[in-house]
Amino acid sequence: MPNTQLHYMTISELGRLLKSRKISAVEVTETILGRIDALDHSYKGYATVMTDHAMQTARLADDEIRRGNYLGPLHGVPIAVKDLCFTNGVRTMGGCKVMENHIPAFDATVVSRLTSAGGVILGKLNLTEGAMGGYNPSFDVPLNPWNTKLWAGASSSGSGVATALGLCYGSLGSDTGGSIRFPAAACGVVGLKPTWGRVSRYGVLALAESLDHVGPLTRSSIDAAIMLDAISGVDPNDSTTIPIDPSDIFANIGQDIKGIRVGIDRDYVTCGIDPELSQAVLDSVVTLENLGADIVEVNMPDIDQYTSYWATLCSVEALAAHSDFYPSLRDDYGLYFREWLDSGAKVSALDYVKANDKRNECNGLVRLAMRDVDVLVCPSMPGPPYEITMEQMYGGLDPDRDPAFQRFAVPFNYNGYPTLSVPCGLNQAGLPLSLQFVGHPLSEPLLCGIGHAFELSIQ
Repeated sequence: MPNTQLHYMTISELGRLLKSRKISAVEVTETILGRIDALDHSYKGYATVMTDHAMQTARLADDEIRRGNYLGPLHGVPIAVKDLCFTNGVRTMGGCKVMENHIPAFDATVVSRLTSAGGVILGKLNLTEGAMGGYNPSFDVPLNPWNTKLWAGASSSGSGVATALGLCYGSLGSDTGGSIRFPAAACGVVGLKPTWGRVSRYGVLALAESLDHVGPLTRSSIDAAIMLDAISGVDPNDSTTIPIDPSDIFANIGQDIKGIRVGIDRDYVTCGIDPELSQAVLDSVVTLENLGADIVEVNMPDIDQYTSYWATLCSVEALAAHSDFYPSLRDDYGLYFREWLDSGAKVSALDYVKANDKRNECNGLVRLAMRDVDVLVCPSMPGPPYEITMEQMYGGLDPDRDPAFQRFAVPFNYNGYPTLSVPCGLNQAGLPLSLQFVGHPLSEPLLCGIGHAFELSIQ
């Protein structure tokens, strides 16, 4: 099987070949490790490649499949995780120099669950420092496979880059204010931000506890369902997890979407948005209608007036997450995250309470706007990936950054609603455009189903 086909297969396609033993996990893992060796020095997706561990796991997978002990669609599939997720005996640095020698003695719950599902973990993926906006100068910046001069999409950048480039079949990212959706959009892949509490955060380095979500980046909605099925479910080590059984979305995906109520606010998806992206979103709504969905006009609140409060909440919670290192090791942080923690240290208790009140107000307005629909559609971010320099990525806070850039992200971190970002075409410059489906809590089966139906319709 030619490598040009193998490394870009979906998890579901590869899983069928592995199950039938038409290809071995060892062969696949060797191929992807070879591809990492050949390409990643240029694109910087990986912080740590776990070659020996991956090969050992692949051999074990082949042996189990040979003996008839098939664990499911992830069995023998090479995947990778953002370097926020603890891995037993392997560095977990979170993009931070202060944690460059941090070697956990246990796996994060999401890592152990991926392993239990038979996944072959290739390594740990690069990210912004502390999962915020900028990079520490001691670490590499992942480069966008579409154009290395373009932004690769916030903190889960390594996850987006590696998945898009065929350096893994799927990856884990985290999202506090867009960091699953932005790299999915910028790198032209699928990103699933689950309902807050559906996936354990035990053993995952925090940016802001009340806003953080962990979820997959993949090359199809079915693959996102496969990975979510593996990692979801209540965890006694994380009391914030929702006490429900693990999901089984993959087994039930593929049903039609007739009668699904899809909401759209045409002003929300066009005003201040890149025109080609807006048109792609509107065209996607027509596609959904042709598939049988009921299109419902909704009125979204003025989101932009609420997004600025995210910085207050996130910076204070980041300060709490880094209390072991800041301010004592302040100078070891990169300029951006250092300034972010500095800003959090200046926030008063009153300001934090006011920001949380605004968060709750925004949540109520969004809940009201979505009351008559099953799914809301909007862009994943306001435009295609944009040009950015290394000086900017290693630099400090951007005083001119518009909080409205996060208008399609922050409200769904505030309320913890699940979202699915899927590619919806290319602009005239050949860059990826991304559509976001927003669901009600625990509606991931619906999101993955509608994403799958949409993908089939535009192939």
